Amino acid sequence: MPSFDVVSEVDHQEIRNAVDQANREAATRFDFKGTDSTIELGTQELVLHASTEDRLRALHQVLEEKLVKRQVSLKAFEDGKVEEGSRGRVRQHVAIRAGISADHAKRLNRFIKDLGRKGVSSQTQGEQLRVTGKKRDDLQAVITALKGEDFGIPLQFTNFRD
Repeated sequence: MPSFDVVSEVDHQEIRNAVDQANREAATRFDFKGTDSTIELGTQELVLHASTEDRLRALHQVLEEKLVKRQVSLKAFEDGKVEEGSRGRVRQHVAIRAGISADHAKRLNRFIKDLGRKGVSSQTQGEQLRVTGKKRDDLQAVITALKGEDFGIPLQFTNFRD
């Protein structure tokens, strides 16, 4: 029986490269001189540091440009509140979302069921969704429908088996 998996993953190496490029640009750009603006990469979050909120927004924009250039979906990032730091500095935590949460899995399952494709079913397996069907064409139609809908997370389709 044909099947495929719906996953939500991010490439951490590409994120690391984008952060390095953004830090390098912040160190050399004229409008960032003397502001000590940096981006720190953690395991599941980014922390942006800047001297003012304007510089923080500019740093965030530089980071987004580098991520888009490296084809990392911006849907995988959730911006936190801007916090006041020591000595008048500001910082912002940006969470990296990977995997399909139970809430999103429920929405995806409901969407697939509402498509009304005969013989197509889906089930949650950890942080991914397994979609099975009787015909390959039905599964390809489900992939097309999922690509056309915005669920707020980046979706990839892997492990397609006939």
